[in-house]
Amino acid sequence: MGDLELLHQFATETCYTTSNKKDSHDLWRVTVCKEGLNHEFLMRGILAIAALHLGHLRPDQAHEYQNIAANHQDKALSVFRVNVPNVTESNCHAFFALSSLIVVYGFASPRKPGTAVFTDESQESEDWLPLIRGVNSVLQQAWPVVENGPLRGLLQPGIFNTTDTRLPRSADMQLRSLAELCKSVSASGGGDDEAAEAYVEAVKALRKCYAKIFTRSSVECEVATAFTWPVEVPNKFIEMLRARAPHALIILAHYCVVLHHLNDYWWMSGWAAHLIDNIYNELQDPWRDWLLWPSETISRNEKCLVWRPLSPDLVPTQTPGSMSNGMGSVSNGPSSVSGG
Repeated sequence: MGDLELLHQFATETCYTTSNKKDSHDLWRVTVCKEGLNHEFLMRGILAIAALHLGHLRPDQAHEYQNIAANHQDKALSVFRVNVPNVTESNCHAFFALSSLIVVYGFASPRKPGTAVFTDESQESEDWLPLIRGVNSVLQQAWPVVENGPLRGLLQPGIFNTTDTRLPRSADMQLRSLAELCKSVSASGGGDDEAAEAYVEAVKALRKCYAKIFTRSSVECEVATAFTWPVEVPNKFIEMLRARAPHALIILAHYCVVLHHLNDYWWMSGWAAHLIDNIYNELQDPWRDWLLWPSETISRNEKCLVWRPLSPDLVPTQTPGSMSNGMGSVSNGPSSVSGG
């Protein structure tokens, strides 16, 4: 009865917690589960998420459910890792759904004390940035099929396009200061010009993500929107994060303000604060001064990118696809991310 309990949990509760996009809920409840009946690796991923959710709902049994989840996830990933380079027309929908669930699993898994920001290109639970970028990789391989397939409702076309670029003044000023800090890397002489360029591009992408969150319509998936930034940052920026470069860590800390907007999801609860704490421990003075604004924003439980139509405290941002994650996904090729 164990697996049946988990499937029931997913279909009656967990499927509604992957995003705020209501028209995606039935896709997760019915269509994704139906795909899981034909692809064991996807069903394992479904059961793993359901087990973690039950562990969240039943704290006294959390350890037991976490072990069950890990067992299912290990079996799902063993197939995923081997076959994801060769996604086919017949299995691309299942791989797309699983890649989205893998991101949820990465955030929902128990956080280890002192866990690093992320360490390498593996798909371990704490390596959430590569996981989000991995969803995009799957979509890139099978975009024409997924776009016209049973899970097309999880996609969010045009998510990388930003037309309304207004931001709260405090966020705008902070991003301007951050951009100047990054430009100083090459201006100071003897710096890494490629890294400096990557930092500048990462801040531009962050400004775009801030604006997209701030001006998002009620029908757009906030999860998919929040996950556009990891897809758009250059590979060099990811390399500098692995190297624990202060500029990269400071930019990531400012992305935590976006992640904090997802704090009400059980699988994202506490993640922004967790990352800020880890980044603080990685940095030394005076770099830590740059964490003041994002840290205070998160510690006050302030969602500073929530739209307030009567607020005069707005400034237009510089004008900088589609993503999935609804969860939906993200694709920066045909301009779509999943976030259903």
